[in-house]
Amino acid sequence: MNSPHQSNPANNASPLKVLHFVTGGFTGSTSVAIELVRATTGRDDIHSLLVLRKKKSTDPARVLTLQEKISVELVPGWSHLATIIALVKLCKVYKPDILVAHGFSEHLWGRYAGLIAKVPHLIHVEHNSRERYTKWRLLQARWLEKFTARIIGCSEGVRQVLLGLKFNPEKTITICNGIYLAAYEHAEKVIFHERAPAIIMPSRFAKQKDHCTLINAIALLAQRGIKPEVTFAGAGSQRHINQAKRLVEQLNLNHQIHFLGFCNNVPERLLNHQICVLSSHYEGMPLALVEGMAAGCAVVGTAVVGIKEMLRHEEDGLLVAEHSASELADALEKLLADPQYAAQLGARARARAHKDFGVATMAKTYETIFRELVK
Repeated sequence: MNSPHQSNPANNASPLKVLHFVTGGFTGSTSVAIELVRATTGRDDIHSLLVLRKKKSTDPARVLTLQEKISVELVPGWSHLATIIALVKLCKVYKPDILVAHGFSEHLWGRYAGLIAKVPHLIHVEHNSRERYTKWRLLQARWLEKFTARIIGCSEGVRQVLLGLKFNPEKTITICNGIYLAAYEHAEKVIFHERAPAIIMPSRFAKQKDHCTLINAIALLAQRGIKPEVTFAGAGSQRHINQAKRLVEQLNLNHQIHFLGFCNNVPERLLNHQICVLSSHYEGMPLALVEGMAAGCAVVGTAVVGIKEMLRHEEDGLLVAEHSASELADALEKLLADPQYAAQLGARARARAHKDFGVATMAKTYETIFRELVK
């Protein structure tokens, strides 16, 4: 196992040790866990270890890149039992004070391992508003709640969903996700009218994302004689990528809509676009939308849990009904026809993201919770 950072010999107090367990699928929950670990790197008073549950989609190159920056371990994901056994062994070596289990179903296997390894404090973080809770898995989650210090929803909408599932309101709190804002520090200096009057959706392809409604909205705009360029920046499920590409072909939009796949320069692309869209069926608190806001784009999101709490309609973004290509087309036409209005929305969105949705704010709130547990 990678050696944790050594504490300062001058400091007699033992450092707080936190283990973050999350999927190795590099979803939004993985990004949050990475940023929470990165926020403590190099500190003497707190050490963090990231443990990824290996999946078929886990990219070894991305793992190696991460290991150059932070402490990272992999555990097998081919069976739940194998995951738990490997994580128990890691806990017995690393001896964390707190185990933070991010996302479904990792929060089940992570907490089982923490219980077996006798980790003093367990935390469950829910990263989505709609998860695959069968009756059996919900019973497990409720049983594990007895041994769980905190249950964290990544947005107020997610917290309300957790309360609806009858989790203990005294343990269930909200800590909003945050992003690393350094890449967007100079967004206000990027002149909005010099950006491309184009649309970008920086999102992976998955069941919960709704690229097809955006494609249908672009087809409606084309019928009105409005033909903006559209970029899909993100990899993901090949089945959903193929479905989107077939629809683009059927609607004869190949010349307008471009599929970039995985992008390692999303901030640069956002800063070059006027409009950022997140069309979705459900969310927790989408980092892609936060990035669009931080970049100063005029943002449009679907009015579902996890998005509607983030955007104040017609103040710092636009909200449209789920599945409504016509509403989305109308919102996009409004922004494309009035760049001044779009620029105003983008400026307000940028200010909101930098005020409320930075990693520093998120990490500080998590650390406050950690310190309360171990005092």
